[in-house]
Amino acid sequence: MKFIEEIEQELYRILAYWETQAVDDRHGGFLGRRDQSDAIVPFMPKGSVLNSRILWTFSAAYAYTNNPLHYDLAQRAYRYIKTFFFDKEFGGIYWSVDYRGQPLDTKKQTYALSFALYGFSEYYKINNDEEVLELCVQLFNTIEQHSFDRDNSGYFEAFSRDWQEIDDLRLSEKDANEKKTMNTHLHVIEAYTNLYRIWQNADLKSQIKNLLGDFQNHIIDPDSGHLKLFMNERWESKDMIYSYGHDIEASWLLLEAAQVIRDKELITSFEKVAINLAEAARDGIDEYGAVMYENNLSKSHFVQEKHWWVQAEALVGFVNAWEVSQQHKYLDIAQRVWTFTHSYIIDYEHGEWHWGRDAALNIMAGEDKVGFWKCPYHNARACMEVLQRMKKG
Repeated sequence: MKFIEEIEQELYRILAYWETQAVDDRHGGFLGRRDQSDAIVPFMPKGSVLNSRILWTFSAAYAYTNNPLHYDLAQRAYRYIKTFFFDKEFGGIYWSVDYRGQPLDTKKQTYALSFALYGFSEYYKINNDEEVLELCVQLFNTIEQHSFDRDNSGYFEAFSRDWQEIDDLRLSEKDANEKKTMNTHLHVIEAYTNLYRIWQNADLKSQIKNLLGDFQNHIIDPDSGHLKLFMNERWESKDMIYSYGHDIEASWLLLEAAQVIRDKELITSFEKVAINLAEAARDGIDEYGAVMYENNLSKSHFVQEKHWWVQAEALVGFVNAWEVSQQHKYLDIAQRVWTFTHSYIIDYEHGEWHWGRDAALNIMAGEDKVGFWKCPYHNARACMEVLQRMKKG
């Protein structure tokens, strides 16, 4: 099947790019940034999220390919995070370090802790080192101790290095400055689900179930079917923004959580959620077969850009919807998304994927090929997920 063959070829192209273009041979670990033209930008900070995503990618890749180089790169990422990003005094993970590995932005972002946990738990699967598992459990306990809202449920966004309240909670300038966000909750449950695969702890299972309840009760909007993005501590949302990429990403990650903890009632419930969120994401598909970025109803602003990570998540989400429903229309959508991605998102000259295309299908200028947010996790994971699901089917 051409669809499967092309995706498998692309998986190896993505991995080859990060094998050869992202390693920082001079200062250790991985580069902080390559720009749109693939030029190294020297002396750039290194983000914990990027490094954790690299760790997850090469750990998962090794399990798929059995290539010793992928194991070595996963080990390189693990050692760098453990050495330079772990706060040995106050616990948790720094947001960033400088190019030499010295602490730079020392805030504690729950999102970043979750990605470290996601990467570490994947790494444990390929090496079974008890030290790695201990660090996973330590991260889980740190998130629960400092971030969990015992009054209203859910997880707070960010803290100072020593876990005090801070004024600016945002992951980026694009975000609203609210105490709770869909994005962080999605990646907490993603990390907790992966941890449960290697550590079947009762408290962890309880918190996964609690998170699924938070999505059902507070984050999925019952009127629109889309996810609410930004909320205060009482789950009140001010703006209505449809993020099509997050809708489709959540569609399969939430069901995966229910499946991993083997809760039959929740599986049945989140199979329905998966289809509903896939339908919500369909609203963002344009005439090219791409999934657009977002629709900010509060500001009457429709962003028709087609970002790389959105297409990657759409591949998985619509294949998942096809598996759940057995309706071929969802597989057709996934294949259309792939046709667009194959034609417009993959960088055939330098490797990896462009950040995205604008409404007129021009390559989005000024974006990274490697950076705080540009990573191998979405697209490599999408390839592996689709291959495993399609080959199984």
